[in-house]
Amino acid sequence: MMEPGLTHTSQTTVSQQNTAISLGSGDIPVLATPAMLALMENAAMLAVAPQLPEGSTTVGGQIASSHLKPSPIGATVTATATLEKVDGRKLYFKVAAHQGDTVIGEGTHLRFVVDRECFLSKL
Repeated sequence: MMEPGLTHTSQTTVSQQNTAISLGSGDIPVLATPAMLALMENAAMLAVAPQLPEGSTTVGGQIASSHLKPSPIGATVTATATLEKVDGRKLYFKVAAHQGDTVIGEGTHLRFVVDRECFLSKL
């Protein structure tokens, strides 16, 4: 059974590919908000992946986050997700992104445990 407290930290380096310009969310060369959110989702997915039953995965359902500070090209950004609550198939996470010791974003994320084949069969 999955228990609160599971955590994972994912990391990326800001590059041309994940800037606001490249992702179309802005017009300056800094980490795009969608890229920061994706890093948070990645951390949440990986926090619980080892605990999932065979054939299961998780999918994102909701994310709410601030984006407080810009990160320039070349900066290392980490995102940490901590499982706070399990309610059946619903997994609730606290997420935070950092550049060094500086918090650049924080919020909450909801994921759902799904059977991979069943999920894909609905496409």
